[in-house]
Amino acid sequence: MNQKTLRIIFFSYLTVIFIGAILLMLPFAHVGKLQFIDALFTSTSATCVTGLIVKSTPEAFTFFGQFVILILMQVGGVGYMSIVTLFFLFMKRNLTIHEKNMAKDSLNYSTNLDIQNFLQKVFLFTLIIESIGAFILTLRFATHMPMHRAVWQGVFHAVAAFNNAGFSMFRDNLMGYKTDLTVLMTIGLLVIFGGIGYLVLVELHAKATHKRFMLSAHTKITLVGTLILIVSGTLLFLAIEWDNKGIFGHMSLYHSILNSFFLSVNFRTSGFNSLDLSQLSDASLFCSTIYMMIGGGAGSTAGGIKITTVAVLIIATLHTIKISNQQPNAFKRTIPQEVINRSSAIILVASFITITATVILTETQHSNFMATLFEVVSAFCTVGVSVGNGDVLSLSDKFSTFGKSMIIALMLIGRMGIFAFGFLIIGKEKIKHIQYPEGRILL
Repeated sequence: MNQKTLRIIFFSYLTVIFIGAILLMLPFAHVGKLQFIDALFTSTSATCVTGLIVKSTPEAFTFFGQFVILILMQVGGVGYMSIVTLFFLFMKRNLTIHEKNMAKDSLNYSTNLDIQNFLQKVFLFTLIIESIGAFILTLRFATHMPMHRAVWQGVFHAVAAFNNAGFSMFRDNLMGYKTDLTVLMTIGLLVIFGGIGYLVLVELHAKATHKRFMLSAHTKITLVGTLILIVSGTLLFLAIEWDNKGIFGHMSLYHSILNSFFLSVNFRTSGFNSLDLSQLSDASLFCSTIYMMIGGGAGSTAGGIKITTVAVLIIATLHTIKISNQQPNAFKRTIPQEVINRSSAIILVASFITITATVILTETQHSNFMATLFEVVSAFCTVGVSVGNGDVLSLSDKFSTFGKSMIIALMLIGRMGIFAFGFLIIGKEKIKHIQYPEGRILL
């Protein structure tokens, strides 16, 4: 990772966002009046695969505008530099070392395996998974709407789900399908597949085709962590909101479990909702900020500080408390001290950013603290859920231009990654050949 590469990736994202905003501002892209800050917000939310909206996607944008949003979600999910790299591969052009490094940084791909082969598998898996999801959703939607509309709804929601974007073509998101197993499970699985990371998908494919292939510690931690978070989230939200008539209402136990599962999946990585989140208790909102902060797998379409980051710090903490003479390890693999240090830095900086942004927005926008914290974490972790503005839009719709600009900045920082963005701003310290004596510090 170097500043030049990160600078190119950062300004590439900015370029895509501004081009998207300009396209959305075109007269034939939207319906009615659209301010540039709202177009920029929508473009950023789509490119950073977040899902927060200040304009209703099916009502405020034409088919062209919706198509622009879909392209932005796909570009943001896979990565701009990855798409450019694949284009070069199709043109039969050999990649330079610098171009390979940019593609690796774009996908957070740090292994020494062939990046060209990896990229080809990424796009192949993306195409296959999204196509299967779109096909299933199209068949389901076709039962109650014209086929041409069902196809568009199926494709749009499949792309949004796999890229963990959370944009919906229905005014009330997926609240109209809260008892529909096919829709909720299909979108839920798409979100999970997109949220575990491309490296995990590639390794799972390798394991399925070559039995002797050994899964990496990263893949094992991501899979186990994902399972724990989904199950614990389902049980937690079910327990907290069990008596909340505004959430589960008169649902059966089966439908309550189904919606709690869908809530657990989307609270970590995507912005879809089948329930009215404004009815959630403060306990659920607070717990959900923790799940959102953790997020999905590294190198995925999901946001957050990543499952592996939290897992590494938990493992290191347990080893420290036990005063173990062994180095922290997972699945018989030692965790390097550098990784532990980086995990600590990511969590500390993430906490500082979200708390600072929440305080500023609460004071400047005169909004409720818990609702604002929920919105800030959702934006920073590129999740996309919101308690809403009293209707179908995100709470950000109530914010001033300054408030919306802060949310835009949070989404961009979250998509770039804390470590990458911090390294881009601060830079790398020069190597010093000085060793200071140890100091006595009491903890």
